[in-house]
Amino acid sequence: MQLLDLFDLSLTGRATEVALEYDCAGGASSLTFGALDARSNRIARLLVSRGLSRGDRLCLFMPNRVEFIDLFLACVKTGVIVVPINALYREREVGHIVADADPKAVVTTSELAPFVPSGAPVWDVDETAAAAAEYNDARVRTAIDGDDPAAIVYTSGTTGRSKGAVLSHNNFAANTVNLLACWRITSEDRYLAVLPLFHVHGLGNGVHTWLASGCRMRLAERFDINRAGTLFESFQPTLFFGVPTVYVRLLELPRDLARRIGERMRLFVSGSAPLPAHVLEAFRAKFGHTILERYGMSETLMNISNPYEGERRPGSVGFPLPGVSVRILNAGMQPASEGEVGEVYVRGPNVCAGYWRRPDATAEAFLEDPDGKWFRTGDLAERSADGYITLRGRRTELIISGGFNIYPREIEDVLLEQPGVREAVVCAAPDERRGELPVAYIVADETFDEEAAANACRQSLASFKVPRAFIRVDSLPRTALGKVQKHLLPPWK
Repeated sequence: MQLLDLFDLSLTGRATEVALEYDCAGGASSLTFGALDARSNRIARLLVSRGLSRGDRLCLFMPNRVEFIDLFLACVKTGVIVVPINALYREREVGHIVADADPKAVVTTSELAPFVPSGAPVWDVDETAAAAAEYNDARVRTAIDGDDPAAIVYTSGTTGRSKGAVLSHNNFAANTVNLLACWRITSEDRYLAVLPLFHVHGLGNGVHTWLASGCRMRLAERFDINRAGTLFESFQPTLFFGVPTVYVRLLELPRDLARRIGERMRLFVSGSAPLPAHVLEAFRAKFGHTILERYGMSETLMNISNPYEGERRPGSVGFPLPGVSVRILNAGMQPASEGEVGEVYVRGPNVCAGYWRRPDATAEAFLEDPDGKWFRTGDLAERSADGYITLRGRRTELIISGGFNIYPREIEDVLLEQPGVREAVVCAAPDERRGELPVAYIVADETFDEEAAANACRQSLASFKVPRAFIRVDSLPRTALGKVQKHLLPPWK
């Protein structure tokens, strides 16, 4: 089975039902599942006419819009591998992904096109949609094996530059079926989509469960607290996926509005970063709902989830999902005892086969033993006597800000290019809204210009990677072997 077979439960099985509501130039609009099927068939024929075929890559570099879904479905139908690119990325980051994935084209907007490196084939998304309208909408289907790649999702890892996790049709399908069953997602739901579609949370969880279940989705370009109340009131969703930052902002809504939203909602889900226990409690008090927290990764999709029925324990991510095996191993590579912190290893149909064109990184990421291959997550956790798993930090130095991954090395490389900078190290600082923020510690002479360094970061990196503070220090604390001891740096604020 390929993803299209799962999506056809709605694309053909519910063809006349409203599938999607979205904003467009003329105001709000809607499409049926049959109309989505026809639109993506036209784009699929356009891709074929432009020489794309099974196994080729197509980068999608754009914010949330209906054309992202059209293109994604067209790729599913033709066997083309989708490579989503964070719409906040800039030329340095986009250039790395384009060079590594070697796509046939990058589909983007006129606003984002300047950030695509010169020489890369660029298709304007509006021009592409207009060209596709000239093709017929007869069904397109390509013979695809379930283990064929459906997407390459780039994620910051422990080696600095982002790596492309190769996710198959089977990976996505297993994840989708699990969430439909465990979170009781049905055609009766109304899903408000505010998470970016370039992220596996918005795509692999949101779009895939919507298409498989046949529920109605309202697509927003992004989460905007100034529009959130109006969106919840007008669409009246029953299902909502968010990151901790989103839930912190939703707590700002008036109490009466929060109560009305809660009365209509069935399920709030949080992921992509740890949800503070106090946020869960405050949300429960204001909205009348206990947020369901789960744990996943770009390389594995969803691994662990609090139960739909039963205790959603604050601070915990719950139990492994069906078919997913979880080991917590201590420093001696032995199973951690109850309450002992160890590293999380996972195995299951949700786990990617490896990284795109990186056999070295793939070998490093997997542990092989007589029981098979286990993916090394880099996250630390402990398991309670009754089986609940609680995350206790990360083995890596990855920073997660508002659900987005930030690897310090990317920022440090930019800072070390600035005049006067001798040494630079970037650390995570706790933040109530975004979870963590990057803060830079600088060893520099009198020629160092903080504003110029910040501007350099803004030009080279996504906005969420720009350090929120530059702290001047005389020297960086190091071990005898030269490793920076970040825990000895002075705290920010």
